[in-house]
Amino acid sequence: MPSLPDNTGPRLAARALIVENGKLLLVNAYPGGTSDLWCAPGGGVEKHQSIHDNVKREVFEETGLTIAVGDLAGVNEFHEPGSDFHQVDLYFHATILSGALDPTWKDEDAIVDRRQFMSREEMMGVRFKPDLLPDFAFGEHRAGYDPLERLVR
Repeated sequence: MPSLPDNTGPRLAARALIVENGKLLLVNAYPGGTSDLWCAPGGGVEKHQSIHDNVKREVFEETGLTIAVGDLAGVNEFHEPGSDFHQVDLYFHATILSGALDPTWKDEDAIVDRRQFMSREEMMGVRFKPDLLPDFAFGEHRAGYDPLERLVR
């Protein structure tokens, strides 16, 4: 059997859109407050695991919540000009099955140190990515595409 080529394409990540009482769960994935940028919980997809299982794992690691993953809500691409960084994020609607946000929860990778539910209006007062995140979360339940955005920190 011939060997497969190395995967040098974009990195794949999957994220959860958890909306409760009109507010979206966001995380700050910059240890020690090194950035004020917020995003939906999730992360890199590991091989040989379904994308839904990856979302569940990442959300639990970052928040301590157990979730059910629903429909695809949107796709976003990030890149960093002048580097090899290019990431495709898949955003899925999700609901909490068990757990609650616990301020003492520690992300074992020490990446996420803040978690907060925010309304669309509250999101307008903070930095977040991708640009279409509120539309993915609060818009109609049809998938959207947010084209190539520059990576920001």
